[in-house]
Amino acid sequence: MSYIEEICKNAKEASRKLTNLSVKEKNIILRAMSDALINSVDEILIENNKDIENGKKKNLSEAFLDRLKLNKERIEGMSKSLIKIADFQDPIGETVKGWKLENELKIDQVRVPIGVIAMIFESRPNVTVDAAGLCLKSGNAIILRGGSDAINSNKALSKIIIEAGIKAGMPKGAVQLIEKTDRKLVGELLSEVKYIDAVIPRGGKSLKKAINETSKVPVIETGAGVCHLYIDEFADDKMGIDILINGKTQRPGVCNALETLLIHESKLGLLGEIEKRLKEKKVEIIADEKASKYLKDFKLATDADWEEEYLSLKISIKTVASIEEAIDHIEKYSTKHSEAIITSSFENSEKFLQEVDSACVYVNASTRFTDGGEFGFGGEIGISTQKLHARGPMGIRELTTTKYIIRGNGQVRS
Repeated sequence: MSYIEEICKNAKEASRKLTNLSVKEKNIILRAMSDALINSVDEILIENNKDIENGKKKNLSEAFLDRLKLNKERIEGMSKSLIKIADFQDPIGETVKGWKLENELKIDQVRVPIGVIAMIFESRPNVTVDAAGLCLKSGNAIILRGGSDAINSNKALSKIIIEAGIKAGMPKGAVQLIEKTDRKLVGELLSEVKYIDAVIPRGGKSLKKAINETSKVPVIETGAGVCHLYIDEFADDKMGIDILINGKTQRPGVCNALETLLIHESKLGLLGEIEKRLKEKKVEIIADEKASKYLKDFKLATDADWEEEYLSLKISIKTVASIEEAIDHIEKYSTKHSEAIITSSFENSEKFLQEVDSACVYVNASTRFTDGGEFGFGGEIGISTQKLHARGPMGIRELTTTKYIIRGNGQVRS
């Protein structure tokens, strides 16, 4: 039996045992994991520092290193997220609907775990903890395969939560990390249809494209985030600028950060102040020809810029003549993640909400709120940009499916 097959087999066996855990038992495990993280801060930081130093030697970008970096506050945040997950209502066993047929058959649609989930992700080690916690609460076994740049951090985090979890009653194999970084193993993992029920990729466009093209296991796609902000002709100027700065610079290396500003031509006079605020945050500006006339330091945009997920301190600016043109641009270039409009016009806000086909659509608020924790889900395993099964932040409930339970007293079909 190969390395990958053994991991998958153990996960499948664990998933059956997880279905028998009570809400109380799952919560005890989650709290034990949370405590273990707090008690192991120094150990985690030592291993994370190895990844950071290796990243610097590879000349990884500041945004990439930020996604990779852990500190005491971020570890405490991971610990708190496990407590939030424990406190969240358990969906398993919930009856979605039930009815009785004329022949007295009683049918209930009941919420159940998906089963075994393979999570393939890149540089953010916090995903190790968040994904494990969410899957445990929803009764799923999880196989984690993080990027090689975070291997030391992921090993440390997984070791700590797995040991604490098993000691508290978690079935062995319920949470596993693929510790070998050979990329060939990913192909083998994606072929294990006998054991794995769903694959969730979380990372850049190339990672997701490769998994979608090669996986034999069903994929729940968490798309790239080419997120747009449209400053409408009826926008409050200060609000628009403040939300732009927050959406772009609060944490530029994440999928819900802004990548493109669409600005109505009547608001081009704001670009002087916008440039000043962006430059204070060291943001590089890429602008179309109309917008460039109001800017001092910029690069002219090409068509390729409109579809670029920068994940860094860089933003593209596009001038539009109407809300219709803004929506058309979003339809053409959006990755269906998160889009926002700044406007005082009820008519325009409703038009934007109705016609923009993305997982999360905002009026007068930052796209940075597209997050399972911010939505009150207790965390997220990813932001789904597809339309089947789940869309938007995927919390505990989105990691379940349903089955029909039919109770009879001897009925046969004539």
